[in-house]
Amino acid sequence: MNGIVAALFILVGLIHLLPAVGVVSDVRLHALYGVGELSADLSLLLRHRAVLFAILGALLIAAAFLPGLRLIVTATGLLSMLSFVALAHSIGTTNPALLKVLRVDIAASVALLVAAAVHLRLAATP
Repeated sequence: MNGIVAALFILVGLIHLLPAVGVVSDVRLHALYGVGELSADLSLLLRHRAVLFAILGALLIAAAFLPGLRLIVTATGLLSMLSFVALAHSIGTTNPALLKVLRVDIAASVALLVAAAVHLRLAATP
């Protein structure tokens, strides 16, 4: 079971690492998010977002191997993904790329919740 938990953390970590390619160029950002021409300011914000996702992805993968990190990293990952889900719901979007991000965040949130629940169950078992 611990292997399943680790695999789920790695999976969610890899999902978070994917947007890191947005750091390289506006073309990559367009491919990820379906955004049009970006101002320099918006490009900066989205590229910084890519860096933050890379950091979170690295922490999620580290948590696969360091069980002591799992709960705080789970909370951080869930806050990140579910805040996007809540914002998307409140603002609304018809952008197909962002709808895909929304679906992936929901699925990754479920995977992370399962990983955390199994981790807690294993920790409680003597």
